[in-house]
Amino acid sequence: MVEDSVIVEIKCADRLQPVHKAQLLTYMKLSGIPVGLLLNFHTAFLRDGIRRLALAREAQS
Repeated sequence: MVEDSVIVEIKCADRLQPVHKAQLLTYMKLSGIPVGLLLNFHTAFLRDGIRRLALAREAQS
């Protein structure tokens, strides 16, 4: 958690799986923080391993 405004989930996997996204979404819903970053360091270029997720306003409640 960074500054109570974003959750960062760090992975080092061959490929991001749907379970990784679901895990981050669960953390976001439970904490009430609407923005999350999923970082996978097992890529040739870091920019290819970055995924930003945001909750819809109705899902935050």
